[in-house]
Amino acid sequence: MTGEGDRAEDAPSAGGEEAEPVPVPEKNGSVKLKIPEDEEEKFTGLTKEELLRVAGTPGWVRTRWSLLVVFWLGWLGMLGGAVLIVLQAPRCRDLPSSSWWNAGSLYRIGDVGAFSATHDLKGVEQKVGYLSQMKVRGLVIGPIHMAPADDVMSLRFEEVSSESGTLDQFKDLVQVAHKKGISVVLDLTPNYQGSSGPWFSNGSVTNVAERLKSALVFWVNQGLDGVQLSGVERVAKTDETISKTKCSRVLIGVTERSAAEDVSALLNSTGVDLLISGVLLPGATEATDATERAQSVQLLYSAHSHLALLHQLLLLTLPGTPVFNYGDEIGLMDEVRTGSGRSLEEWAERRSSRRFFSALSALRAKERSLLFGDFLLLSNSSSSLAYLRVWDQSERYLAAFNWAEEAAALHLSGAAALPRWAVVVLSTDGGALPADSSVDLTELRLGPGEAALLRFPYAG
Repeated sequence: MTGEGDRAEDAPSAGGEEAEPVPVPEKNGSVKLKIPEDEEEKFTGLTKEELLRVAGTPGWVRTRWSLLVVFWLGWLGMLGGAVLIVLQAPRCRDLPSSSWWNAGSLYRIGDVGAFSATHDLKGVEQKVGYLSQMKVRGLVIGPIHMAPADDVMSLRFEEVSSESGTLDQFKDLVQVAHKKGISVVLDLTPNYQGSSGPWFSNGSVTNVAERLKSALVFWVNQGLDGVQLSGVERVAKTDETISKTKCSRVLIGVTERSAAEDVSALLNSTGVDLLISGVLLPGATEATDATERAQSVQLLYSAHSHLALLHQLLLLTLPGTPVFNYGDEIGLMDEVRTGSGRSLEEWAERRSSRRFFSALSALRAKERSLLFGDFLLLSNSSSSLAYLRVWDQSERYLAAFNWAEEAAALHLSGAAALPRWAVVVLSTDGGALPADSSVDLTELRLGPGEAALLRFPYAG
């Protein structure tokens, strides 16, 4: 039949000939053709034999050598550049030689009985942890030895007075202090309870010096780190053996003189390592003796306790070793006389002052500009002061003070080039100048009785 013959012709041949496109009828009568896709050859890379054959061609050999030369030339260039940068960079300034008494503040306890509830050296030992929190580097004790007034024959350098405690208590104090990293200095002023004249009479001064020399050996064997002597301006020439016996320990001298020229001359002539003077005491030039100077300081801090923080900031940012007396760090120098009854405001003031002192002491102990830095005066008047402490490439510190009862604007000048902005580190008025805030140095404004410590980076 015709229909079957047509279907037979359309069927694929048995001989395996290539299939023809098969029309697929659509519902609407159109025909859809499916055309097989041609398979594409994919590149699978060169074989190992092909790679070895190509790598040995002259072109690839020259390319490899060129890249190797470029690599080593670049490496040598970077090495030479690094060496050149190191050679041309400014050299770091060598740190000055320093001792332990240059690394932090000293804390003096003249009256052992007034320092603690037990009124003896045992009470001082119990307060060593408190001193460590204050970041104190050295503790100056006494005098505590037997020294009846103006009686050279009864002088006993090696004996501890019964009012101060016992020798065993002193040994325990030294051990505990050393564990906390605090050195101990003993005041061995011979006639500390006598008149303000020379150390006894001129005829006995040699005898006192010899006994003091043997006493130094005794106390050093007890672990002592240094000795303090008051009235060094009255020491006779025959007492030069004292300074020769100090070994590597500190010898501190105390003088009543307040003129800068006199203090400088004493520092050069007495051979002491540290000289404590009244140069910075208020009214020192008008005072006629040590009693008047002490009274002026007492009056200042009793009547104006808010200025105690300015006093701390001043001493801890000036060159030299800051020395504080018992009571300075809490802002109440007359606390022993006021009794134990205090308001909540007074206790809050004490805690705030302690935190301020601790933070400032810790900062001074680690910042090179405050430890070794040069002193540059920026502003100075009867009621305000500003100066800069700089060391090599370390961060710069600017201290500014306003003692007036009204606000002041400090116009800073001087040899140092100042940036426009600085960051507040510490301020006696945290509300007006909060920590980490930025301050415009073109016109630094301070409130009444306010002081601030600012910092800014080395600019090159």
